[in-house]
Amino acid sequence: MDKDSPLFDDKNFSDLLADIYNNTKKKEKQITELINQLKPMIRNMTDASMMVPLVKEYLEVSVKNDDNLVKLTAIVQRLLVSSAKNTNTDDGMLSEAEKQQLMDAAQDLLDKG
Repeated sequence: MDKDSPLFDDKNFSDLLADIYNNTKKKEKQITELINQLKPMIRNMTDASMMVPLVKEYLEVSVKNDDNLVKLTAIVQRLLVSSAKNTNTDDGMLSEAEKQQLMDAAQDLLDKG
């Protein structure tokens, strides 16, 4: 398996990295626009106390989604590195310990998601 091998649908590792980068830039722009739109609506502390939790929740969801993508990328990267190490030895498969580590990491993502 190399970085250009398909992971799912028509996505490969390079595409996954590009998606993470593009999502980060897009969210940065969206957050800035959201804050700029909300600024004129905040006239007092009551308005601010209602708006800030909404912005906070939006940011937390955004960070959680990005974190899951980064974790997925780390799993795929480990698979690529392991696969590259094993191409000259056995059948190119992961060791049982590496398989368990990947399964544990994937289960953590499912539990948190």
